[in-house]
Order: sequence, then structure tokens, then C-alpha cells
Amino acid sequence: MRSMKYSKMFPGTQKNAPKDAIAVNHKLLVRAGYIDQLMAGSWTLLPLGMKVVAKISDIIRREMNAVGSLEIAQPLMHPKEIWNETGRWEKAAEVMYQLKDSRKREFALSFTHEEIIMDLVRKFAPSYKDLPLSLYQFTTKFRNETRPQGGILRGREFMMKDAYSLHTSEADLMAFYEIMKQAYLKIFERVGLEVKVTEASGGVFTENRTHEFQAVAEAGEDTIYFCEKCNWAENKEIFRVGEAVNKCPKCGEGKILDARAIEVGNIFPLGKGYAEKMNAFYTDKDGSKKPMWFGSYGIGTSRLMGAVVEVFHDAKGIKWPEAVAPFQIYLVSLGAGDPEMRKAGEIYSLLQKEGIEVLWDETDRGAGEKFADADLIGIPVRLVVSPKTGDKIEWKRRESDKAELIDATEAIMRLNNYK
Repeated sequence: MRSMKYSKMFPGTQKNAPKDAIAVNHKLLVRAGYIDQLMAGSWTLLPLGMKVVAKISDIIRREMNAVGSLEIAQPLMHPKEIWNETGRWEKAAEVMYQLKDSRKREFALSFTHEEIIMDLVRKFAPSYKDLPLSLYQFTTKFRNETRPQGGILRGREFMMKDAYSLHTSEADLMAFYEIMKQAYLKIFERVGLEVKVTEASGGVFTENRTHEFQAVAEAGEDTIYFCEKCNWAENKEIFRVGEAVNKCPKCGEGKILDARAIEVGNIFPLGKGYAEKMNAFYTDKDGSKKPMWFGSYGIGTSRLMGAVVEVFHDAKGIKWPEAVAPFQIYLVSLGAGDPEMRKAGEIYSLLQKEGIEVLWDETDRGAGEKFADADLIGIPVRLVVSPKTGDKIEWKRRESDKAELIDATEAIMRLNNYK
């Protein structure tokens, strides 16, 4: 639904944050009606939350399509046998949910899809003409977090976009790896986040060095170190303590700074190991069988929503960037008279015809309560129709304290400029 009346919104806002909430995103997303907690690390995306995640996903989808990646959807329950091929049934057991069915067959709930993608591609016996190939999906991941915390930032199940690429050579893999790195930077720029590309270890995915995309935020659970002048950056896991008192190892000039940050994406050059262990080969020009080179690229879409809130908020509530806000306009009608309601209804219809997303608070609540909700929910622009506005409407941006009276034509022109 592109537009909505407040009286139809589910579940509405709450006056108080959950008692156990510490992180800003936990407090504000629950109070504003974007998410609801089922249990530790498990969240329902409510209608407003779904709209935000859908907009984030649309941004990601455009950039994935632009680099030639193809969208698919894979199963979330995987047979143990596939995970055994790479040894990760045991190696990743601590983070993987493992279960048995009534016939005692063992399965895992997807915490990632590398093996499943590799199994898919090898079935079709690709030749060098079929590569490179990149596939991506939006799906749910399950990870056995011992301490799920930070609201929606770290959960036991979460929504994610994961992409994979397969290549005939290391050079081709690394060329595409750089293309994906730039695509990720475009995604985060469009979402509104400034990120640092930080070198990291491969964890349970690879022995190679990998890259994280870190958004600087006080609530971040990661510590990153970066150069004040160039793009050198490392996370705490691989940072060498001696560097703390030295100049940047890359440019030799900049001072090394540190900050708390939230990881919002990561990319992995996985090499040939997965293909070699899984007998996933392509046929080369001379008819020989060779293992495919493999890359993996992930963004947690629901986690990204929480990270945006951690960066964009104030004491009153959320301050959504234009590109991911659930609506463009929070329309408020004040006064119980028919003229005000009729005019607000006309504005609501006009905005809808212009393709502008609007949430209309047409309830009989007081001005203070309506304005507080507007700030809490965080929609970029508030429009007010009241006896005081006459034939104009009051325009106020969420990040500003200044309100001004303008006509509807001017409001639509401004809104269309933001699209």
C-alpha cells in the first residue's frame, strides 16, 4: 500500500520502549511500530518495517541487476550431506541450527548458502562459455547467536541479500569482486549511510582476507581502525596493536583513528576451495575439467534498517533518509470542522495521484500527540492542514525546526524534486 490513513495503521505507536531495550534502534523501531519481538533474536517486521525493508531491497536489487547478477530463491533447510562436503557441518556447528526429521535424517537451517549455490551450479556442468555467473537472493538466515542483542542488529534469524559469483580464473574473480565492492558502496550511499571498507578475516567462510562495510555509530559492536587521509581500514580482529602509534601503513601520512561501527555488509573472495571439495568443475576450451573460482557477497537487509536508525535519530524519534522512509509525507489534519477534513482529504487524494506516498493522520487526537508521532515515526516531511493554515498548508521537514506556509502546488513540486 503506497498510502495509508493513520486509523488503519497496525499496530500504532507506543508511549514507552521495552524495559530491556538498550540500543536506540530497539527502542525507536518498537515504539514507532516497525518491529515486534517474538523472543530473543527473533523479530516480526510490521507493515511499516516491511515498507522500509522493501525499499532497501529495491535499492539493492537495482545495483545487483546493474552488475549482471540474476535473482533466484533457494531452500532454507539443507541436507547434512552437502555441508559435509566442505567440512562445515562440524566447523560451523556453533552458529548453525542443526535438526533431525522423523526419519532421523539430519538437516541445517541456512546460515549461509555457499554450498547450496555450488551444488546448484555443478548440476548443470557449466563450460567456460557459461562463466562468469552471478546469482543473488533475498531470504531468511538463521544463526545460533549466544547473545542476540542490539535490537534488530544481531538476531537468531534475519533477512538478508546474499550474492555469489563463479569464474574461470582468479583474475576474473577479483575483477568482479571490485565491481561488487563498488556496487555495495553505491547501495549504502543511496540508503544514506557513509561506510568504511574495512579489511577483515574470513571467519568460517575462508582463510583469505575479506572486506566489511562498516557504518560508524556509537552503538556499533565492532571497533575499526582507519586512516584519516586515505581509504586504509582494518577491523579490531586483524589490527596490529603496534600500528596504533604509527602513521598509516598505506599512505604513510595519515594518523590512524578508531571508532565504533556497525557492520552492514561483507564480501568474500573464496577462491577454489569450495569447488575442489565439492567437485564443482567447468569445462575449459581444451575440454579439461577445472574448479570454479568463487565469491560471496552479503547485506543484512533487516540489520541495515536498524543501522540506519542508529545513525539517523534524535531525542524525538527516527529521521529516515528519503530513499528508505516508509512514506514521503506525514499529513496531519487539525480541527474537528468539516472544512479542514475536506481540505485534508483533497490534499491526500492529490498527493496520491502524483504518486507521492503519504500517511494521513485523520484521527481526532490532539495536535501534540499527532506531532509527537510524526517525529517518532520519522517520515521526512510533515504537512499540516488546520484552521490557522487557511488556503495554505504548513510544510516542515523532519530535521528542521522551521515550518512555513506554502500552497499545494509548491509542496508537490518540492516533493517531486526529492524523488
